[in-house]
Amino acid sequence: VANVDDMTFARAVVTRVEQLACIDARRVYAVGVLTGGGMAHYLACHAADVFAAVAPAAFDLLQENVADCAPSRPVTVVAFRGTADSRVPYQGGASSVVPNMPVNFLGAQASFQKWAEIDGCMGSPSTPDADGCSTFAPCAGSAEVVLCSKQGGREEPGDPTIAWPILSRHSL
Repeated sequence: VANVDDMTFARAVVTRVEQLACIDARRVYAVGVLTGGGMAHYLACHAADVFAAVAPAAFDLLQENVADCAPSRPVTVVAFRGTADSRVPYQGGASSVVPNMPVNFLGAQASFQKWAEIDGCMGSPSTPDADGCSTFAPCAGSAEVVLCSKQGGREEPGDPTIAWPILSRHSL
């Protein structure tokens, strides 16, 4: 939202956790649902030096800021979407998911394509597997771009049994 520095906050959280716990700073991931999914996309765009990979759910890239999405390196993105999401239209378009702050979503497939472009992926995505997941490969820097779509699903929270094996393959 307006007048909030999300990047400074996210970086400070990671720094503080590093001070308090024994973590592998090369293996920090961002995962979020709805506006948290939006934050995961934003961190991939602007903090790829801190976050090894991201798994946004029930949110897509925004038309308002996709032009500013310039990660410092190719970053793995594993996105989860429901085709019947009532807040974030699967096909994209206007939404008021954030009260008093209308936004325009690219849509699930357009966000998938945009991440493939950003990450320098070649070729076409795979056919969806039994979980509804399609993958672009190969991508620059061994990044993976994955979209898991649940037919008839609404605000899908994501599936850790799918996300974690992908995220855990990536480090800074």
